[in-house]
Amino acid sequence: MKQFGGSVLFLDRSDINTDEIIPAKYLTEISKQALKPYLLEDLKLEGFNPKTDVAGKKVIITRENFGCGSSREHAPWALEVNGIYVVVAPNFARIFRQNMYNCGMMAIEIDKKSIILDRPINHVGNFVMTIKLSSKVKAQLNVEVVASETIKEVYEEETAEEA
Repeated sequence: MKQFGGSVLFLDRSDINTDEIIPAKYLTEISKQALKPYLLEDLKLEGFNPKTDVAGKKVIITRENFGCGSSREHAPWALEVNGIYVVVAPNFARIFRQNMYNCGMMAIEIDKKSIILDRPINHVGNFVMTIKLSSKVKAQLNVEVVASETIKEVYEEETAEEA
């Protein structure tokens, strides 16, 4: 069973494309698991090292248009095999967002102002995000990022009534 929430990886950049999430040269891999070591390998972000910074992370919080570029299921698969089931951003490339949902993962869109902290976002730190979903008609998603300060945002989403 997938667990949503956990340690957060902040990626302070807009327009992170699918080639940066998983480079095209690995698209011939036979299994999803084979993609695991290559997640974010080509992402250029000052001070970021995918070999050390991705391990143990369960959530990505980033800027606009995450997952743009080529439409490929491999990008969410690479996140999934690394245990990252949640990406939070102001918006996503449409096909990437749909591929996330198809894989049973969460692409959570939160207002841009809710993501900006009082200091620049970077990829280091001991941040944790907890997500609580209710199965009622009105689901409430509590997003809490905990560090030296606590930031709490509540996002309500109308969901279809249960049959």
